[in-house]
Amino acid sequence: MKKTTLGAALVSLACLLSAAAFAMPPTGQESAKVTPDMIQTGSDIPTDWKQPQGNFDYIKRDVMIPMRDGVKLHTVVLIPKGAHDLPMLLERTPYKASGMMPDNSPHMADAVWSGDKDWADGSYILVWQDVRGKYGSEGNYIMTRPPMGPLNPTTTDDTTDAWDTIDWLVKNTKESNGKVGMIGSSYDGWTVAMALLHPHPALKVAAPESPMIDGWMGDDWYHYGALRQVNLDYFSGQTSKKGEGENIPRESYDDYTNFLDAGSAGAYAEANGFKQLPWWNRFAAHPAYDAFWQLQALDKLLVAHPSSVPTMWLQGLWDQEDIYGAVHAWEALKKAGHGANNHLVMGPWWHSQINRDGWNMGPLKWPGNTTAQFRQQVMIPWFNHYLRGTPLPKPLPEAMIYNAVGQHWDSFANWKPASEQSLTPLYLQADMGLGLQQPADGSDSYVSDPAKPVPYLPRPIPQKNDRWRTWLVHDQRFVADRPDVLTYATPVLTKAVTVQGAPIADLFASTTGTDGDFVVKLIDVYPGTDPSDPTMGGYQLPVSLDIFRGRYRKSFSDPSPIPANQVQEYKFRLPTVNYEFKPGHRIMVQIQSSLFPLYDRNPQSYVPNILFAKPADYRKATVTIEHGAAGRSAVLLPVIAGATNNG
Repeated sequence: MKKTTLGAALVSLACLLSAAAFAMPPTGQESAKVTPDMIQTGSDIPTDWKQPQGNFDYIKRDVMIPMRDGVKLHTVVLIPKGAHDLPMLLERTPYKASGMMPDNSPHMADAVWSGDKDWADGSYILVWQDVRGKYGSEGNYIMTRPPMGPLNPTTTDDTTDAWDTIDWLVKNTKESNGKVGMIGSSYDGWTVAMALLHPHPALKVAAPESPMIDGWMGDDWYHYGALRQVNLDYFSGQTSKKGEGENIPRESYDDYTNFLDAGSAGAYAEANGFKQLPWWNRFAAHPAYDAFWQLQALDKLLVAHPSSVPTMWLQGLWDQEDIYGAVHAWEALKKAGHGANNHLVMGPWWHSQINRDGWNMGPLKWPGNTTAQFRQQVMIPWFNHYLRGTPLPKPLPEAMIYNAVGQHWDSFANWKPASEQSLTPLYLQADMGLGLQQPADGSDSYVSDPAKPVPYLPRPIPQKNDRWRTWLVHDQRFVADRPDVLTYATPVLTKAVTVQGAPIADLFASTTGTDGDFVVKLIDVYPGTDPSDPTMGGYQLPVSLDIFRGRYRKSFSDPSPIPANQVQEYKFRLPTVNYEFKPGHRIMVQIQSSLFPLYDRNPQSYVPNILFAKPADYRKATVTIEHGAAGRSAVLLPVIAGATNNG
């Protein structure tokens, strides 16, 4: 009964739907007509799109500026609307000039990236330029193109390109007052330094920020001969494409594993196609400090071609990438008698942090935004003085260096270069102690195993690493108890010890190998508890550290094997500090033979080129640090006051 009724109902419903379908109005397809405006035979992308900018408070110009050899460089010029008699701020970059405006905002201060917001207040014309051969610029790209001379037989370099650019800008920017300042960090800081070798008369002021000055001695590529192998990604990113290239693909999340499994840095690079890169082939052929590096060292070139341009050399106290350049350029110029127009500024910052917020450095917190305060209160008024003729609130001292413990800026009328410092030896002692008295005798040993190198950060260490910027202030307790790390410490300090300058590591050591690296860290050990910030209880804060490759103990240009089991002296400078070890703290020194994977592993058996060491070359070695009659190892401190009252 139910089945019959349901079936009848379905049939009835089908009939109704069929009738409804026949009763539906026509779709209109039969009468549709195609008109000419419906048809597009070309591209939907116009050949020359122009953004309406009636509400913009600035004008953007994309121009191609001709250089003396006919090559044209892509340049972006931002001009406040209604501008007249404004100075220009120029930055030359390999990192995409058009990318300096990440936001298509109608307001200039909102359109530019964070580092330029303080400059985009309507009182400056902002200019960015792609260096030769990158992004929108014509010509061939050469990594940090050497100055014209033996390494560059052409008629152009970044000095002439800066000159030609400034010359064109002052002649073709009617809204300007004909005065130009240059600024830039890292590679962009290098372009500022290059412009200073023969500056255009319109270049009135300059600020190289964390510039690469000597890539072998202590900036991006090497530190005293030890390769910073994590920069291999930079090589592929910069030189595999005219635009932005890609990083090396990773097998593992942890770069410690990736580099360890690859063997040598050269094997890792060339397994990933680096033989195609001319820069890598030149780089890999010159592991020692030969003419290839010496002729590019800008501190020497700046002294040979000094400028009268007022220059502010900016550096981060914990700059994880270019901690060498600005300090050494400034010191070289001062020693050569050019201190009057050169000033040194060192802030509590990581690399290029001057162009971002500066509320803290890792766990170290400041009472204000140190970078914004410095830009607004010191840097921009100083630029205004030379570019706009406004009076300075107060003269810029020879050196301004942040006191991280006192949390304030210190000004110095006479900051001494490292070669003129008065140094106090802090000797390694028996029972892992540190003190001012000369030790009678003794030594300590550890086994350095290339198969188990000491990491520079707790593992895992991914390629995209948020801790990279602040690794130089990372708590060193994670390695303090490793058997291949020697840790020495003073008694608890009863009075403050203030150090101002560059500490010097002076080690007397022997090894069973024929090569080896030495890492020395100067550390501030916090008291065991800190009620105001419990996470800082017992913190081991690196104040200054660096690495030295043992084969260069006699000569940076002519390496030699280390005589096995013979005591040798390894003496090298650590990064500059302005630091106070407070009462209740201790001073610590850690010594080890690797800092991986930031630096490549030393095989510890001498080979001509460590970049291409073979697996069999990597061998364990017993390293012995002397602190007695065979050699009194120490860290030489530029102590200002208080040291004689502690230990």
